[in-house]
Amino acid sequence: MSQLRKDIISGRWVIVSSERSKRPDDFRPAQPAEAKTPEARGFCPFCAGNESKTPPEVFALRADGTRPDEPGWRVRVVPNKFPALNRGPAPARRDNGLITWMDGVGVHEVVIENPDHDLELADLPVDHIRAVLKVFQDRIRSIEEDLHYEYVQIFKNKGKEAGASLSHPHSQIVATPIVPKRIKEEIYGAGRLQRRYKECIFCRIIREETESKERMVFRNDHVCVKVPFAARFPFEMRVLPLRHDAYFSRIRDEELDGLAAALKTVLGRFKAILADPPFNLIIHQGPNPAAHNHSEVDVEKAFHWHMEIIPVLTRVAGFEWGTGFYINPVAPETAALYLREGIPGSGA
Repeated sequence: MSQLRKDIISGRWVIVSSERSKRPDDFRPAQPAEAKTPEARGFCPFCAGNESKTPPEVFALRADGTRPDEPGWRVRVVPNKFPALNRGPAPARRDNGLITWMDGVGVHEVVIENPDHDLELADLPVDHIRAVLKVFQDRIRSIEEDLHYEYVQIFKNKGKEAGASLSHPHSQIVATPIVPKRIKEEIYGAGRLQRRYKECIFCRIIREETESKERMVFRNDHVCVKVPFAARFPFEMRVLPLRHDAYFSRIRDEELDGLAAALKTVLGRFKAILADPPFNLIIHQGPNPAAHNHSEVDVEKAFHWHMEIIPVLTRVAGFEWGTGFYINPVAPETAALYLREGIPGSGA
């Protein structure tokens, strides 16, 4: 029988439809994907040797003796060639009756994760994944020096179905002069629950999910990966640090090691169990701590940075858009079992 489940932080409801329950095999493509030959994929501006085809790099991890905008890099950051927002001075908010707007000031950068077109995060060694995460940290810190950038969003779209326009592995950074509504909702929800329970709600969720084990996928000394109780999508995962901190940009070196190892493991299981699906990876952290965010919530105490990983296996359609409810055809406990242990008999 179906269940209605509530996400405690956002207040969002999800329908877990057991009648529609599916196994990982049900999401595997009918035909194997075509080989990514150079002829099939065409020209790629992100590949090594094509550095002149992107805007000049703003940051890179490079081999000694190599110069900017030339080969020899491990991770490279460039401005997005078609940015959603452009750098500039703090924009003024304008109001005219019912209409409110401001100039499109912000930051939009691309993090090219490695020089090889065919190596995704799951294929990289742990130390390279760690290097990518460290670049995320460094860019957040640099961008937040301009105090009118109130929020920095890190995200990765893997695959065309997940929104990627280029298949070369990359992530994106967008900084906005306002705190996004989704982040405010999480912060206000966390603040309300912190006042009720006298502790960080994320820390409590980690403790209770660790004890229950039903939805836990992976855990090491620094992070845990679980399927949310009210997961919106099949095989959605949440990555949470064990040490409380509102800011991804402040995690310690050993925690970066643990996070990189966790991502290597769980993304590898995505690839093995779900036939390498497209996915979205999103980091949520507190707003720029040096900016004036006008929040009545003690972000440091109530909020807990986290990462969402969402494979694109179903479509959001009319019911979801009309109601805000999501229909998940895979019970979170079933998804966690497959991701934790692999497909029975598959050797995954």
